[in-house]
Amino acid sequence: MPIDPHKLGPSELCRLLNSTPLGPVIIERQLHRHRTRAGLRITSSADPRSIDLLRYVAWLAVERHRPKPQPEGLTGYDAHKERARQRNLKLSRSGRDIGVLPGVVNPERKQRAERDFRYLCEQYFPLTFHLPWSPDHLKVIAKIEQAVLQGGQFAMAMPRGSGKTSLCETACLWAQIYGHREFVALIGSDEEHAESMLDSIKSELENNDALLDDFPEVCFPIRALEGIHQRAGGQLH
Repeated sequence: MPIDPHKLGPSELCRLLNSTPLGPVIIERQLHRHRTRAGLRITSSADPRSIDLLRYVAWLAVERHRPKPQPEGLTGYDAHKERARQRNLKLSRSGRDIGVLPGVVNPERKQRAERDFRYLCEQYFPLTFHLPWSPDHLKVIAKIEQAVLQGGQFAMAMPRGSGKTSLCETACLWAQIYGHREFVALIGSDEEHAESMLDSIKSELENNDALLDDFPEVCFPIRALEGIHQRAGGQLH
């Protein structure tokens, strides 16, 4: 049965609007309120009791973009309080907004280190890994790289002071800043050791300038906290 979009009854119009992939979008009670507000602007020119779909859609578009009315009736001290509230809200948002993220300083270095763990250690953590690698170090680095990128498990045993903890901490950072792993668990021998490793990772994210240069999306918001971690919940970008 053909439908005349310029002449639709209320029930017919509701059924038509609710037949799109969006599903139910209107009921007759809501349509009645719209007809009361719009008046003759949406009625059919052929039949005042019917609705012109095109006029109705045009009226909805105008109403959608109409500026919302401002609160009225505020005078004296109430108006002053409202102005102060709006000013403080604006200042609060401005103080929490960290602005535009800086660009990546060395995109080539960042791209190469994405899948090269040894290169990442040498380029981004030169103060930690300043000595030449031993053959055992290179074997461990290769196994860490495989575990992070492809998965798997392995046991690592090396002499005390040879950098096992530093390699593990850096591997956790590597997996996180590139998104190689969604969740990373670094387990210490006891609570004190675990807290020490966590503090070391935090320190790199807060103070490592090479990481800030190439990973502004990770480090710049942390720098903007200025050491006050409670600000993180309200930080805006």
